[in-house]
Amino acid sequence: MYEKMQAIGLLTRRSARVSRNPPPSLLNLVSMDSCCEFSSLRRGFHSAAFSSGNVHGGFSNVELFNRNDKIQIPPLSMMTSSRLFSSEAPGSGSDSAADETVNEIYDKILDSVVKRRTAPPNAWLWSLIAKCSTTEDIKLLFEILPKLRAFRLSHLRIPNDFNSALCRAVTKACVHAGAVDFGMKALWKHNLYGLTPDIGCAHQILLHAKQHNDAKLMVKVIKVLMKNFIPLQPGTADIIFSICSNTDRWDLISKNGKRFVKSGVSLRQTSFDMWMEFAAKKGDVEALWKIENWRSQTMKKHSVSTGFSCAKGFLLEHKPESAAAIIQVLYQTVSDLKRPSITVELQKLVSEWPLDVIKHQNDDNRKAFSAALQADISELISALQSLGVRENVTPVQFSENEPISS
Repeated sequence: MYEKMQAIGLLTRRSARVSRNPPPSLLNLVSMDSCCEFSSLRRGFHSAAFSSGNVHGGFSNVELFNRNDKIQIPPLSMMTSSRLFSSEAPGSGSDSAADETVNEIYDKILDSVVKRRTAPPNAWLWSLIAKCSTTEDIKLLFEILPKLRAFRLSHLRIPNDFNSALCRAVTKACVHAGAVDFGMKALWKHNLYGLTPDIGCAHQILLHAKQHNDAKLMVKVIKVLMKNFIPLQPGTADIIFSICSNTDRWDLISKNGKRFVKSGVSLRQTSFDMWMEFAAKKGDVEALWKIENWRSQTMKKHSVSTGFSCAKGFLLEHKPESAAAIIQVLYQTVSDLKRPSITVELQKLVSEWPLDVIKHQNDDNRKAFSAALQADISELISALQSLGVRENVTPVQFSENEPISS
């Protein structure tokens, strides 16, 4: 077999020196059996090279025809990745983008994907995002993102968008630079920028709305989340409820609270604290008991806040004994570390809360409501003393807004 291979090699070299129309006698020198045998050996070589070779130092050592002759074949991943992927820009060496401006990094990425047609290092994009501090910087970022997305798809054959971690970094940069409108663009699932939004991206903008008590921005974010079917999370409710409470938007907290419940989101204790406290402040007893019903389905025990919200609900229903009973339960079940918070909440109940709830009553009913509430609070304090809860609290005189003794 080895002698036949030598003969075939000799014929191949000779045929290269003859004309394109060799004489028939030359073609007849090699039998069909020899050609078939050579073809079989060639297939065996390729099979061995890509499946059965031993790997040493990133290369495959392939033994030919059970002889000692070996060749080294680089792995397929090395041959392709060297052309399609690049960890460094050509000629960049080990330079760092730490001291470069946004415009300089933008130009480097643009030159890489448009002129050189090579994949820029991921660090360049992350550095560009981190350095964005103005709206003009964000504009450059949103100009380069579609070009990177197109390059990944056309040259690297990567159909997937950038991961959600990069999207969160982009929205955070938009908020930091005061370009919230660009951050809103990142929340759309089908976008030109290759971004993959998740609820964490929305939280970046919602926290900005919370910081500035911007209920309108909150509403915009919620609408985008609903249109893009981005799942809500318990942390989302905490932020939204806080914004609604700080801006006194009972209508929004009621609407969005029901949305969270219907979506099956397991609300945290902090969310129920804010929601029930807001309902008690508004004097909406019906809503308060509905929220309490939802809370009781997931939580066995009251927090100090939800317990006092229920006590306020009983007072609004003119049931001071029931209000005293639930406060007594809290007093007995909470730890010694939390017991001072009961005193604080009790003082708020008899001095601050009545003034808040009276403000939300109709003018025609406000005077009668105030007198009835003051009487119920006095009975509450007496009931607490009879139950062994002796706290030094000072209620207010609603008519003159002056403290009175208990």
